[in-house]
Amino acid sequence: MNPYITNTDAEVRQMLDIAGVPSIDGLFADIKPKHRPKSFDLPEGLSEYEVVRKVTGLSLKNNVHLVPFLGGGFYDHYIPSAVGMLTSRGEFYTAYTPYQPECAQGTLQSLFEYQSSMCALTGMDVSNASLYDGGTALYEAMMMAMGVTGRSKIIMDGGVSPIYRKILKTYTHHLHYQFEETPVVHGQSSRPEIEKLLDRNTAAVILQNPNFFGAIDDLTDIIEKAHSVGALAIVSVYPVSLGLLKTPGAMGADIVTGEGQSLGLPLNFGGPYLGFMTVRGKYMRKMPGRIVGETVDTQGRRCFVNTLQAREQHIRREKATSNICTNVSLCALQAAIFMSMIGRQGLKEMAQLNLDKAEYAKQEIAKIKGVEVKRSSPTFNEFTICLPKDASDVVGAMIKKGFAAGFPLGRYYKGMEKYLLVAVTEKRTKAEIDAYVKALEETL
Repeated sequence: MNPYITNTDAEVRQMLDIAGVPSIDGLFADIKPKHRPKSFDLPEGLSEYEVVRKVTGLSLKNNVHLVPFLGGGFYDHYIPSAVGMLTSRGEFYTAYTPYQPECAQGTLQSLFEYQSSMCALTGMDVSNASLYDGGTALYEAMMMAMGVTGRSKIIMDGGVSPIYRKILKTYTHHLHYQFEETPVVHGQSSRPEIEKLLDRNTAAVILQNPNFFGAIDDLTDIIEKAHSVGALAIVSVYPVSLGLLKTPGAMGADIVTGEGQSLGLPLNFGGPYLGFMTVRGKYMRKMPGRIVGETVDTQGRRCFVNTLQAREQHIRREKATSNICTNVSLCALQAAIFMSMIGRQGLKEMAQLNLDKAEYAKQEIAKIKGVEVKRSSPTFNEFTICLPKDASDVVGAMIKKGFAAGFPLGRYYKGMEKYLLVAVTEKRTKAEIDAYVKALEETL
């Protein structure tokens, strides 16, 4: 018996008899031999000790001790120790889906608090109880805008994360929607190009603030233009930046989405992460996911229930508002605890630290001969620099010096092979920034 597959030969035989097939191969008889895998090339099984030793050895290949100046949508922020401790309490490990409020008041209240915090942070009316991640949340927003307007044209700003744009195009590859992308000019959205494309067939304009190049912008005028032709405005945001920046709600946005990793979730080699979405109250019934609301029970006591659930794929299938709206309650809980602990003033101070340290880094990097810091637009904690050589090569060399130097933009933008996106969070010390600048100068 394999130690990790606990079925005995007798149990396998019993299951095959019930299935009415003579052997394991019989289960796959409908698959033509030419379509079957020739080999999985799997090694022999190992003992538990051998597996632990092997996996530990593999994990040591990761460069986990690099000093990160890497962003591009995911950031190295400080997480108070209490966040992890509180999140891991057994009381929160209740049923995944809190359909029965009498059994899940703790889960429901934590999601209600999360929703309230997200509305306050983005300046919007209604939040759902979370979505899968920032990219799929943006896709959900796009589909929602099409459902609200009955239109099929999307205008997407070139400053939206190229990873998100790829996600949207992948999900809609076989659907009949019209995508129009506008270029970024001097780091910001091109107003003339967007206005040229806006018409009565436009469902939504998709924007991002700060955009992928780190530039911040007041998008109010673009949103007003979108509204003038009956289109919605979707804005993807970096939540920590909202400690200082004008909220998308104040700009007039209709739907706000983003990646919630920076709200107390560690950089876990790609996840799990947290997609958030907030909307205007009038679009609440078109929003994917579930909404937890506050009410009173028959004895007048405060309690919480699933108030609205547009997540209906198990009932309406292709006619559902959403079919990918995976909810990540534990991540939402972690974000809610983080926001509660740091508070409104704490978030402002955290955002200010990010801004100040990034400005110091810009100032010092600009002193390196041959390096240009792009300053056409104001930035938050991330900015673009132009190097005298290929940025991917520089990133590789900087790893050897102990730094994750940034995101080479040539990976997604043709012609920008010498451009590097650098992020500086509140965790970076003056000594680390100075050491980064010194290492970069030596590398060049």
